Amino acid sequence: MGRKSDARQRILDAGATLFGQRAYSTIGVAEICAEADVPKGSFYYFFPSKQALALAVVDEHWVWQRGQWMGILTAPEPIVDRLRALFIATAEMQSAALKGTGAVAGCLFGNLALEVSAQDDPLRARLQEIFDEQIDIVEGAIREAVTAGEVSVASPRETARSIVAQIEGMILFAKLFNDPAQLDQLWQNSMKLLGLGDAAVAA
Repeated sequence: MGRKSDARQRILDAGATLFGQRAYSTIGVAEICAEADVPKGSFYYFFPSKQALALAVVDEHWVWQRGQWMGILTAPEPIVDRLRALFIATAEMQSAALKGTGAVAGCLFGNLALEVSAQDDPLRARLQEIFDEQIDIVEGAIREAVTAGEVSVASPRETARSIVAQIEGMILFAKLFNDPAQLDQLWQNSMKLLGLGDAAVAA
């Protein structure tokens, strides 16, 4: 039985594991408690519902991912190097999941968004906020690059939106085909969005 002091984190970790492996709708509180090795009473002490846990799992994952993205995209490097580092980190995460579990995990946010977009307003709203924040971070890096004369784009916001959409889409392909190599196309496509073309890709 999990100690009281770490029960909440055990439940969060169990939720993150299960939500990353299977459809959200197929996972029940009893299974989460079994994975966390805590009684149902402990679950409901910390979380009034599975939805509340999912929101907490999403927030915890975003704290980690936001730190990673900010560390990479605010580095004092040219935009092409920052984006390359972001794509490498993304691919490495999927490769690690494949090596550890035999399956590409995909994106927790994208996986949940596909399932709950038509039925779970609080979770959908939170995921929308997170995707908007991702776009904000990429947009900030692009605007810095425009100011520095590295790139010239008509709309940094829309370019950032397209890059984030590409990341999500290629991760979905990587999960579908169980192949992290699907992410290789991210680099070439994003350089084209930034108007840098084949020269930057080959650099």
